[in-house]
Order: sequence, then C-alpha cells, then structure tokens
Amino acid sequence: MQAETRAWLALAERGEARLLRGPESAGGAPAPAPALVGNGHLLLDVAADRLWVAAAGRGPAATPEHLVDYTPLAQLRAPAGTPWHEAGASVAVLREGAVRRVRCVQSGPAAADGECITVREELLAHRGRPHLYLQRLAVANPTDRLVAFEVSGPATAAFGAPPGPGSGKFVTSLEKAGEHQFFLSSGRVVQPTSATVVAVVVAAAKKLVNRVQVAPKSQFEETLLSVVHTSEPIELSQLDEAFGKLREAARKEILEVMKMRMEDLVQEHRQAWADLFISGVEMKKITDAHTPSSETVNTTLYYILSTTLSPLLDPLVSSEEREKMEAALNYADHCFSGHATMHAENLWPGRLSSVPQILQLSDLWKLTLQKRGCKGLLAAGAHGLMQGVVLSFGGLQFTENHLQFQADPGVLHNSYHLRGIHYNKDLINLAVLLDGEGKPFLHVAVKFQDKPVKLYGCEGGCANDPVELTSELRGHTFPVMVTQPITPLLYISTDLVHLQDLRHTLHLKAILAHEEHMAKQDPGLPFLFWFSVASLITLFHLFLFKLIYNEYCGPGAKPLFRSKV
Repeated sequence: MQAETRAWLALAERGEARLLRGPESAGGAPAPAPALVGNGHLLLDVAADRLWVAAAGRGPAATPEHLVDYTPLAQLRAPAGTPWHEAGASVAVLREGAVRRVRCVQSGPAAADGECITVREELLAHRGRPHLYLQRLAVANPTDRLVAFEVSGPATAAFGAPPGPGSGKFVTSLEKAGEHQFFLSSGRVVQPTSATVVAVVVAAAKKLVNRVQVAPKSQFEETLLSVVHTSEPIELSQLDEAFGKLREAARKEILEVMKMRMEDLVQEHRQAWADLFISGVEMKKITDAHTPSSETVNTTLYYILSTTLSPLLDPLVSSEEREKMEAALNYADHCFSGHATMHAENLWPGRLSSVPQILQLSDLWKLTLQKRGCKGLLAAGAHGLMQGVVLSFGGLQFTENHLQFQADPGVLHNSYHLRGIHYNKDLINLAVLLDGEGKPFLHVAVKFQDKPVKLYGCEGGCANDPVELTSELRGHTFPVMVTQPITPLLYISTDLVHLQDLRHTLHLKAILAHEEHMAKQDPGLPFLFWFSVASLITLFHLFLFKLIYNEYCGPGAKPLFRSKV
C-alpha cells in the first residue's frame, strides 16, 4: 500500500491528483475533501456510499441535487465472526475523473501472521455515457490460505413490487436476458417545490455474487456496472407511465454496456476527461496569501466539472444544437466581463467538506459566469464551463473583434499559466511569468487545430506594431505596458488592420512600463509618517537647545569665563 500511495503523491505533486485519505486505519481522521465521482447526471459520494441524481430536462447547467435512497456501491466485508483489521488510502485522479481506493486487509488466520490481502477499487461516473457508473474491484491474496468476503450493495437489495406513491424506498427485481442477469431498482424523489411533484429514478445493476472466495496466491477481479435513469418532474398520476419508460431504457442500456469490453468503457471515459483538461489553469509561483494554490484550483475544477453534463459528447444532440454549442465554445463573445476571479475566495475555497457545499459552489460558479456574459458557454456544458473559468481567472474577455487580457497590473507578481483558450478552432496558451529581476512579462503560444490561421497580438496601448503569433514552443513574449487610463494589457485578433487601428481609438495620456506604474502607485511611506519624524527631530533639537540655554544663560548659570584675581 505504501508503494501505491507513493505513486499517488507523485501525481499530486504534478497537480494531477488530490489525496483524500492517507494510509491510516478506517476509523482515523476524516478525509480532507469528499471522495466524489460524477458527470452532471450522477454524483457518487464514494466514502458515504450515496448517490445524487439530476432530474431529466433541466439543461446542461443543472446539478445533481437530489439525494436518493439507494445504495450505489458494492462493499466487500469479512464473514460474520471473522477477525478483521484494515488500513486504507484513497485519491481522486483529477484528469481521469476517477477515485481510487486501496485497503490492506488482515482477516482470519492471516491477521495473526501479519500478512496483508490487498483490495483495490476504481470508481468512475462515465463522462460520455451520463447514466453509467463503474466500480472496478481487484483482490490480491498473497497468503497460503483461502480468503472469503461477503458482498453487499445494489446487487443484494430486497425484491418486491414497484414503490407506490407514498414510498421513497427503492424496490428491486431480478431481470434475465440470455446469459446476462441484472437487478432493476425503482424509486422516486420528491421535488422540494411540491409534495405532489416527483422525479422517478430507475437503476439497473449487474448481478454480483453474494460471496467471493480468493484462492491462495491468486487474484480476483470484478466490475460492477450500473445505469441510472431519471424522469422530468412529474405529477403522481404519471408515475406508472414514467416507471415503464425508464425501466425499458435502463434494461436496454445495461444490456448494451454488459456486452462491451470493460477496458473500452474505461478508455472512453479517460479520453473524455483528458479532452476536458486540454484547457485549465496552472499556478507557477504564488507570492501572497490571497491567491489560490495549485491544489485548490485543480480540486475546484474537478468538483464543478463532476457536477456538470457534457452535451457535446451526447450522441442524441442534434447537429444544429452541436454546431451552436461549438460556435459559442470557439468564440465566447463578451465573456468574461468584469474583474478577474483569481482572488475571489468564495469561488476558490481552500476546504470543502460535504456534497451540499460542492453543489452550492458549482451553482455559484455557473451564476457568476451567466451574469458575466458567459451564458452561451454554459449551454455547452462541462466544456463551456471549463472555458469560462479559465477566461475569468485571468480577466480575459472576447469582444466583437479581439480577445483582450485585462488583468489588474497590481496582481502580476504571481506567475500562472492559462492553457487551451479557444479562439475559433485554435487553442491559445497565455502565461504571466517573472524575469530574473521579478518583473512580469506575458508569454503567448498558439496550438493550431485545423489549417493554420494567422493570429496577431500587441501589448497594452498597441504602441508597437502587432506581431504574428507562432505555434512554436518558444512562443512570443510581450512586455507588460500599463496605460493611463487603464486599458487591457494584451490584444489578440485574426484581424491585423483592426489591431493597427486600435491604437488610434484608445486616446491614452501615457504608456508606462509595469515597474514605473507600480512606483507611481506606491510613492513610499505616507505623509503623516514623515511629518511625525520631522516633528520628533524638531522637538529633540528644541529640548537640546533649552538644556544648553539653562546651563549657560539661565538663573544660577556658570560664567563662561573666570576672572583672574
């Protein structure tokens, strides 16, 4: 287990993972962050074994806000009466959209010998198939004894008739189709707005055995496949019809995925998450306490993406809708307006401890982007949300003719990298870096996705001729020039003439280097300080003068010269 956690630490140092629980006993300190996997339709609280769902028809900006009374995960436990000791660790692999857990289990006679049975789990809510989640189990038994586990979870639920209008419990039946067997569970959640309006939930889960036996010196592997379908909010009178439609949809999808190779499903999911993280934020150097750390930025992105759908990956989306979303993603006109969100502490919380907090954070991000001109991006789901967050972090805004970088010159003492900014079909990487003297400068590189299109850039004020941006790794650097009055620090456009004309429309009083601007903003110590110092010096000299006067000129003063007698 230590070898496993060392590999996780290496991922965490690169900003690709977040440790959730260290190698400690199960009854140790609580996890510093919730162990969640989600795709916008489903959200699994892995540690609490809880499932949250979104009602259908709410749009790509909706979050999975409904907690359902359904046990989503399989649990491996020792048979009754068997000695059992374990220690475990878990990690969220941010760029793969997965939570991994490892447990060192000592059970039965092996507990006395100190030998460890390793139980590994990987959990994911499939990014490209919003109704599907997977739980991969692997047990390694290095001992010379047979090891047994009891299995509990969605595959061991009670059987019965579908729940009635007054029941929120899930009732399960066993379904068979050829050589495949699965459990079909039906339930509902009441809408907070009305007790007579509900959302129907139907879950189908692959049937697992009730008991697992692992032979000496061998391994056991199994994957729990589950699909969850939900209805739109409906009246109680529509329950039977909704249950019928959702059961049929769940049957069809679970049979489809049970026929697929598990590695293909996992690879689909990982590739979809990797495509999301083509864009992102990387913190290079932080010099103040108000800027979020790399861990905070990456964890926040992971959580809000896990609560957001990806309609661009949905094969049922019409070509017209897809083109509309891609157009918004490639040129987000007027997004992001307003000051940068880098130092908005409520958008980058250092600690999150519960699912409701994460759902509230996700809603706050979406509301912020919506009110700042990014409504079109939100319609593109997770891909648009990522783009909006990247634009907002540094204060980037699209206008009719160009992309402008309007960060506050006073916060450029921090070094960071904004990658994968969509400009038409190309991707722009923008970094704020510091030279050897600590002076900031801007680095821009372009990654052309289709046929190369000329892009041009100029620094604040556009006093110098615009330069053509390059796709080479060295990119292009721009000095940080600050104008009076304040205007954006960088302009990027496909229209060279537009940038050449722009300099004549800014009507500036002055263009200063960043260090000159900061010197004017910080003229030194305040006047009151210098006035106090001057007053103290004056009082000291007056007091000294008085001492000398009293010594030689006051009453009883000694004569300056002695007379000779």
